[in-house]
Amino acid sequence: MNIGIVCYASVGGSGIVATELAKVLARRGHEVRLLSSDPPIRLGDFQAGLAFHAVQTPGYPLFREPQYLLSLTSKIVEVARQSQLDIVHAHYAIPHATAAYLAGRILAAAGGGRVPRVITTLHGTDVTLIGSDASYVEAAAFSIDQSDGVTAVSESLRDDTYRHLPVRADIRVIPNFLDCEKHRRSLDERLLARYRGADPATKLVIHVSNFRPVKRADAVVDIFRRIRDRMPARLLLVGDGPDLSAACRRAGAQGLADDVEALGEQELVVPLLSIADLLLLPSSQESFGVAALEAMACEVPVVASRVGGLPEVIADGETGFLHEPDDIEAMAASGVRLLSDPALHRRVAQDALRAVHQRFCAEEIVPRYEALYQEVLARDASPVASV
Repeated sequence: MNIGIVCYASVGGSGIVATELAKVLARRGHEVRLLSSDPPIRLGDFQAGLAFHAVQTPGYPLFREPQYLLSLTSKIVEVARQSQLDIVHAHYAIPHATAAYLAGRILAAAGGGRVPRVITTLHGTDVTLIGSDASYVEAAAFSIDQSDGVTAVSESLRDDTYRHLPVRADIRVIPNFLDCEKHRRSLDERLLARYRGADPATKLVIHVSNFRPVKRADAVVDIFRRIRDRMPARLLLVGDGPDLSAACRRAGAQGLADDVEALGEQELVVPLLSIADLLLLPSSQESFGVAALEAMACEVPVVASRVGGLPEVIADGETGFLHEPDDIEAMAASGVRLLSDPALHRRVAQDALRAVHQRFCAEEIVPRYEALYQEVLARDASPVASV
């Protein structure tokens, strides 16, 4: 099967999962073309069956801003013709599903060639933030409804989509996944010594995100301070974004400057997760929580907010701990409990790892996408081709 995958290149769950999907599909014998503005952060080295196509967006004085939607549409048309794409899998409704729809109309109007079917996967902010903005509601709903197949990464997101958008499409839930052969604990003692310091009793707490307001980096610092008051600990901030600087300033203001280290964007997070004792994820909203899943795969207990799709990933009290987003004290208490009770820490870590391997490995999830591709290809007519 010839598959085009469209995603954002920046750090974030949608780009990570889309890139991992592209890599796994290529390993399973498909020809995959990955389209984005830049090489996605998890693309890695050359892999047979997988090619990257950059979307170039020139600027013109006539336009007030770069016209990425138009450039992406043209690139999809170009790649579809060159590679005879069967499927365009758009990760994010706006603008990717919109561009896929427009590309299909262009190809259908030109005639004489294959018009790929469109699958749209909803990841979260394309519905809860962008799609629910009055400026985008109709375009987002239309683009979703014109897709041949629609998936959401959690039941929570599926329900949010129907609540926020006038969507009629049948949305199926296919959760995010990991390549469990690569996402597994791999302890580097030198790395551990580098960040833990000389005191072996020091616990390493980690937060991985794009440091947007929804991730609540300020709450991460506040939870960590309460943990640090009870035991020697250090906090690693992994990723970058608009709230990172403010989080570091907050840590300094609370006397934690020597205990908090910002590591910036990191393509390989497994080595850092493998030295961590606890992941904090006090988000105000998470449609799934890829960071939590990666931590669980590396046997790192997670303390997180009880929001969105996180309860579908973490069983409270069994594979992690969930609390209301504003209950900083409870999150800190769960963190202290895990870090001070080795038996509890070990049990939660092992149960979390088991849950990942039972429910969220690529071998379990990717065939569900392949089955959806086959299903839409077997239909007589595509909405994109026939509208």
